[in-house]
Amino acid sequence: MLNDTQCRTAKPKAKPYKLSDDKGLHLEVKPNGVKAWRYRFKLEKDGQLKESVFAIGEYVSAPAGESAEEAVARRAGGRFTLAEAREERVKARALVKQGINPAHQRQLDKIKRVQQSATTFESVAREWVSMKDWEEVTKKRRLDMLQRVVFPKIGMLPIKQVTPAHVLDVLKTAQKKNGPSVAAEAKRTMAGVFDLAVSTLRADSDPVYPVRRALPTNKTQHKRPLTTDEIGQLLRDLASHGARHETMGAFRLMWWTLCRPSEAVEAKWSEFDLDAAAWRIPAERMKKRKEHVVPLPTQAVDMLRGLHGVTGHWEHVFPGRDDRRKPMSVASFRQMLNVLGWAGKYSPHATRTTGSTRLNEMGYSPDWIERQLAHVEPNAVRRTYNHADYLTDRTKMMQQWADMLDAWQKGGEVVPIGKLHQASKTAARA
Repeated sequence: MLNDTQCRTAKPKAKPYKLSDDKGLHLEVKPNGVKAWRYRFKLEKDGQLKESVFAIGEYVSAPAGESAEEAVARRAGGRFTLAEAREERVKARALVKQGINPAHQRQLDKIKRVQQSATTFESVAREWVSMKDWEEVTKKRRLDMLQRVVFPKIGMLPIKQVTPAHVLDVLKTAQKKNGPSVAAEAKRTMAGVFDLAVSTLRADSDPVYPVRRALPTNKTQHKRPLTTDEIGQLLRDLASHGARHETMGAFRLMWWTLCRPSEAVEAKWSEFDLDAAAWRIPAERMKKRKEHVVPLPTQAVDMLRGLHGVTGHWEHVFPGRDDRRKPMSVASFRQMLNVLGWAGKYSPHATRTTGSTRLNEMGYSPDWIERQLAHVEPNAVRRTYNHADYLTDRTKMMQQWADMLDAWQKGGEVVPIGKLHQASKTAARA
């Protein structure tokens, strides 16, 4: 058997020669000085034993002070010490005993590695989103979150190489920069992507599971309705914030109309008739895929007229900061709320819950409120019978809602809850 001194001191000759080790392993010394490990074996083919040679790699003497990571990288480059070459021979012999040519297995392993490298987390995530039975607007929002929060961290990694440590880094960063609700959405999304990858044999396990409870449970009720005092404080904080004019305008439009955050930030000038004080949101932008007409209070009309001189030459009312041809992102709201100190206490989606709660308490007809929120009546019979749009009633209601927002922002007293518009209740029942 060979020792390392023999391998290290072997000199090249005019012709290649071999230094035998044991059980088929030998070191081939070439005239150019290259020393290559070879494993000679016999494998049955066409009913006969035929001899073949498996090229393990080149001989090397391990550098002094080499780290474990450096050793792995060296072996990946095909350079092996005597002890490592013997380990490779053991692996090759095990394959031969199973009737497998180690050279063929190496080629197959290489193909698998290439395929795994091509199967990135981003490619599987996009496939997962496309398979969902969601509206296109929902898919777009989920991809937007992935592009902002997840892909920059692990998007280009082969999905098999994503570890729990990677996932935890994504979640911690998301919680710090975007808040607990976004971190929770990222966690659910990544778990879904890995469920698809595991079920299609593109990943061996779900790295989200081990760290699923690593972050504190989000106990904040982000969609709870704000009190009138909280509404006033939020609007005062907003007025003193000094954010982008577009961000503040979109945020106010959301509050004045109780539309969804995405409906506000993606609004287009073509959807507005300011003379008629109406906003007609097309079906393709609505969650329920039905056109929605929104009455605009005078506050909203005045804001939009003023903004038209700034962004009126763009398609979107609130264009993005970096690309003015696209709408701003809902993430702009979250960033502004983080700066204002409202992260964890309120999310933009709570606006609709707040409006619905306060308006119901004030005695407005539930039918008017539900229609303003573009909710679909769950009772099929009632839905068929009651198809009224209540536009005139909603126009009056939303004007008073905007006026009350102004009063709460100023900290003034408003008509006591439960006593306002009792007449509207009576009229609705009539």
